[in-house]
Amino acid sequence: MAEVRSRRARAPRWEPLTVGIDIGGTKVLGAVVDAAGEVVALDRRPTEGHDVSKVEDTIVDVVAGFARQYDVAAVGIGAAGFVDVTRTVVMFSPHLNWRREPLRARVAERVRLPVVVDNDANTAALAECRFGAGRGHRFVLCATLGTGIGGALVLDNRVYRGANGMAGEFGHMQVVPDGHRCECGNRGCWEQYASGNALVREARELVRSTSPMARHLRSVVDGDADALDGPQITQAARDGDPLSIELIADVGRWLGVGLAGMAAAFDPGCIIIGGGLSEAGDLLIDPTRQAFSRSLTGRGHREEPVIVRAALGPNAGFIGAADMARSAARRSRRVRRARDRRPLRRLFERPGSSETP
Repeated sequence: MAEVRSRRARAPRWEPLTVGIDIGGTKVLGAVVDAAGEVVALDRRPTEGHDVSKVEDTIVDVVAGFARQYDVAAVGIGAAGFVDVTRTVVMFSPHLNWRREPLRARVAERVRLPVVVDNDANTAALAECRFGAGRGHRFVLCATLGTGIGGALVLDNRVYRGANGMAGEFGHMQVVPDGHRCECGNRGCWEQYASGNALVREARELVRSTSPMARHLRSVVDGDADALDGPQITQAARDGDPLSIELIADVGRWLGVGLAGMAAAFDPGCIIIGGGLSEAGDLLIDPTRQAFSRSLTGRGHREEPVIVRAALGPNAGFIGAADMARSAARRSRRVRRARDRRPLRRLFERPGSSETP
């Protein structure tokens, strides 16, 4: 008679609600997120200056507000800056006064919940891979175009962080020796040519000039070039302004060339373009694809990665942070359950022995 083995029924997986926090230079976005990546509740607060303690107070206040209404199990924080490989310390932030700031420990002590900290580009990339434009792809490269260029590599739903946790700073690859000065201190960084800052810089220079091409943009800001910003240029392009369309296409061409270099190094199956500048849609993505195809090593003899626009928009950062926190919540629960079982095991221990019968 064949042996029949009984199998213990597997308990359904615990899927807690978690809080995701996305910290930028001007705002703190917080949300309660479920296991499917759906936003249950949202809170937005301004960042009060660059003071570290005030930003920390804001985070704690947002979490406390959610905890009064929902049974949240952990907190994930996406921070704009360098985060160490242990995901506990913000080593440096260009927008806030964080210098080796033990953010995880400080917040965890006050909210009494498991806390995870990571770079905001990493959290956004993870969200896009699990719930957005990268679903179904194993090897994904994400480029986030805002003030600069952030980025991340996600391999089999795991963010690649490098030896020190600082991988993904694609924007600071040098593409033009002795080019435009970058805030990082170097010259010719990629983000000086393919970012929101690059777009605004070029547009403002033309508005200050007497070029008739800039007539529409000049009218948008009543001749005040310093008042011109990225969303205004994007809207002008959507409205058909030839100069704005050309400027966005220039950014797209620089972006495509840089991404071709990234593809030569990492061979992704999918490239996701996110950030505020991605709101330009095909006005940006089409020139990017064209420049990418012209510049890709081995073009014509290899399968090209798909290049798509991010699907989750400004929510990606906190959705990814909340998803990272969910893993921390499960680990914390396993530890608690193991600790709770220890007294029962001691009842069966033989005197002078650590073995159980």
